[in-house]
Amino acid sequence: FKGGDTCEYLLSSGRFLGEKVWQPHSCMMHKYKNSEAKNCLIDKHVVFIGDSRIRQLFYSFIKLINPQVKEEGIKHGNIPFEDKSASIKVDFLWYPEVNGSMRQRIKSWAEGSVAKPHIIVVGAATWSIKIHNGSNEALAQYKINITSIAPLLEKLAISSDVYWVLQDPVYEDMLSESRKMITNEKIDAYNEAAVRILNSSSRNSKAKVKVFSVSKLIAQETIMKSADGLHLPESSRDTNAMILMNVYCNKIMKPIDGSCCQPQPPLTLIQKIAFCFFTLSIFGYLIISLIHRNNYRKNKSCTDLESGEEKKPAVSTPNVSTLEMLLHCFCKLGLIMTYFYLCDRANLFMKENKFYTHSSFFIPIVYILVLGVFYTENTKETKVLNREQTDEWKGWMQLVILIYHISGASTFLPVYMHIRVLVAAYLFQTGYGHFSYFWIKGDFGVYRVCQVLFRLNFLVVVLCIVMDRPYQFYYFVPLVTVWFMIIYATLAVWPQIVQKKANGSCLWHFGLLLKLICLLTCIYFLSYSQGAFEKIFSFWPLSKCFELNGNVYEWWFRWKLDRYVVFHGMLFAFIYLALQKHQIISEGKGDPLFSNRVSNVLLFISIVSFLTYSIWASSCKNKTECNELHPSVSVVQILAFILIRNIPGYVRSVYSSFFAWFGKISLELFICQYHIWLAADTKGILVLIPGYPMFNVLVSTFIFVCVAHEISQITNDLAQIVVPKDNSTLLKRLLCIAGFFSGLHFFSAMQDQPRH
Repeated sequence: FKGGDTCEYLLSSGRFLGEKVWQPHSCMMHKYKNSEAKNCLIDKHVVFIGDSRIRQLFYSFIKLINPQVKEEGIKHGNIPFEDKSASIKVDFLWYPEVNGSMRQRIKSWAEGSVAKPHIIVVGAATWSIKIHNGSNEALAQYKINITSIAPLLEKLAISSDVYWVLQDPVYEDMLSESRKMITNEKIDAYNEAAVRILNSSSRNSKAKVKVFSVSKLIAQETIMKSADGLHLPESSRDTNAMILMNVYCNKIMKPIDGSCCQPQPPLTLIQKIAFCFFTLSIFGYLIISLIHRNNYRKNKSCTDLESGEEKKPAVSTPNVSTLEMLLHCFCKLGLIMTYFYLCDRANLFMKENKFYTHSSFFIPIVYILVLGVFYTENTKETKVLNREQTDEWKGWMQLVILIYHISGASTFLPVYMHIRVLVAAYLFQTGYGHFSYFWIKGDFGVYRVCQVLFRLNFLVVVLCIVMDRPYQFYYFVPLVTVWFMIIYATLAVWPQIVQKKANGSCLWHFGLLLKLICLLTCIYFLSYSQGAFEKIFSFWPLSKCFELNGNVYEWWFRWKLDRYVVFHGMLFAFIYLALQKHQIISEGKGDPLFSNRVSNVLLFISIVSFLTYSIWASSCKNKTECNELHPSVSVVQILAFILIRNIPGYVRSVYSSFFAWFGKISLELFICQYHIWLAADTKGILVLIPGYPMFNVLVSTFIFVCVAHEISQITNDLAQIVVPKDNSTLLKRLLCIAGFFSGLHFFSAMQDQPRH
C-alpha cells in the first residue's frame, strides 16, 4: 500500500462493479443527495471551463444540487446556474480551445481583483483537433498554450480546488464525417502533453493542479453506448460528477460511507486515555510474567550433583493471581483494539463499497449449509430448544446475517424481509431463554443480572471508547439489554410468580398471564405513541445511551420493528413449560413431540405457514408497508421453524456442531463485523489484500472469526473477576463501575466542548 492519499486514487483509478457502480481504488465513494450537496457547497462558487464535454459534466454536477434542472442552455455559450436558498453559484464558461481567451479568463482570477471561484474544472482539446484537422501544428500550439496557462492554474490552486479534466476516448466507428479526424491516438497525444506539462510545472509550485484522469477509465467502459461516439452516456457523466462531489465534499461532510479524501480523524481525549490504559496493562502484564517466570526458575527442581538424584522444589508453582489474569485479559484486549482502530479509523487499510449480486449472496449460503449438515452430531438431551439446538440456531442465523451484510443484500427486498425474521428470532430466543431461567430457577439476585448485563455490554462499551461511537450505534446490544431488563422487571415485580409457587395453585398461572397482558398493553401503547417513547428515553442519563445524531428516533424505530417478538418468546416458554410439566408432550430420544396423528397435522401446518410467509416476504414491493406488518407476522415463521425442527424425534436428537460453535460466539461476531470484517462502520468492505477479492475475504474472515472467539474468552474470564458471587465484593465492584462511567461521562463532556 502506497500511502494515505486516497484523493489521488479517486481521481485516477477504479473499476466498475456491474454496469453502473463505480468503485475507486482503495476507498469508498459516497452517493450524495441533493440536500447534502447543498450543505457542502453553501456560499460556494464553482466554474466549469471548456467544450461540450465539460458542459455535459456541468449539467450532471448541477443536477446533484437540483435534480429538476433541464439541459436547455445555449450550446456554444456561457450558462449560469444559481441556487439562492443555499447561495450556490455554478457557471459554465464556453472556451472550447486552450487559447489566449481561456488564458485571459484564468489570469483575471489568478492576478486580478475579481473574486476567485472555490472550484475550477477545466478541460478542452477535441475542438482543436477538429478545427485544425488533427494537424501536428495544432498539437504544438496546444502545448505552448497549456505551458502559459499552467502557472496561473497553480497560482489559483493555492486558494481554490483546480481540476484539469483529461480528454475521454471516442468511439471512432460512430463519429460523424465532420469528426472523423478526432481519433483516440490524437486524444492520447493531447492528454500526454497536458499531464507532462502540468506535472513538470507543479514540481516547483506549492499547490498542485489535480488531474482528473478517472473519466478516461469510465469512458473506456461506456463510450460504445454513446449517442454520437463523442459524448458520454448520461450514467457515465453522472459518475464523473459524483466523483467531483466526493473529492471536494468528503473532507467537509465526512460521510461514513465516503472514505475517499477523508483525513484520519484525530484521537479524542477518551481514546488517548484508553490507549494509555491498554499500554500500561501490556507493560504491567509483561513485568508480572517476568517476575513469575523468574521465581519459577529459582524454585525449579535441580539435580543433586553428588547423588545424581533430582531434588523437588520447596515451594510449589504459584497459581495465577487475579491481578495477572486481569492484566492478561486487558493485554490481549489492547492488542485486539489496536487492530480494530487500524482497520476502521486509521487510513492504513483499503475500503471498498458493497455491490450486491444474487450469486454473491446465495452461493455462500449454500456452501455454509452444506458444511453445517456435514458436521452433524447427537445432542446430549432431546428437549425442545435444548442448548445445542439454540446454539446451532444462533450460529446459522449469524452466518446468514454476516453474508447478508458483506454482500450488500439489503438492497434486495425479499432477502431483507427474511433477514428481519432472523433478527426477530434472536429476540424471540431472548424472551424464551430469560423467561425460562427466571420461571424455573426463581433467581432474581443482583449477581445474575450483573452477569448478563456484563456479558452483553462489555465489548460494546470498549468499542464505544476505542472507536468513538455512541452506544446506540451498536443497536442490537441496547435492544437485547433493554428487553432483558423488561423481562426481569415483569417477573421480579411483586408478586414474584415462579414455577415452584405456581405448582401449588393454578391461580398463580392466571396471575402470570395478567402480568404478560399488562406487558403487552405497555408495548402496544409505546409503539403507537412515539412522543411518550421519546420522552422516556430522552431523560438523562438514558438519553446518553439511546441518542443517535442528537435524537432517539433511530432507537424508537429499531425497538418498534420487533416490538412483539420478545413477548411471543416469553409466552411460548410459558406454554411449553406448562405442557412439559403436565407431560402432554413426549421428548424421548427418537419420539415425535405429540402423537403421530397430531404431529403430522402440526408438521403440515408448520411447513405451509413457513412457505406462506416466505412467499409473502418475497412478493413485498414496499419496504415501509412490509415493516409495518413484520412485528405482527414474523412470529409465524419463527414458530413454524421451531415445530419443524422439534416435532420429528430424529431431527430433534441431532444438531450441527459447526453451526453451534459459531452460535456460542454469535454476539461477538455480530459486533466485531462492524469494524474488522466490514469497514466504515458496516457501510463498506475491509480490504487487506487489494486486487484479490476472494482471497481477501478468506483472510479477513479468518482473522475476524479468531478475534471474535478470543474476545468471547476474554469476556468470560473478566466476567468471573468483575462480577463475583459474593454480595459485599460485588457491591464494591458496582461502585467502581459507577465511578468508571461517571469519569467517562466527565471526559466525554470535556471533549464535546471543543466540538460545539
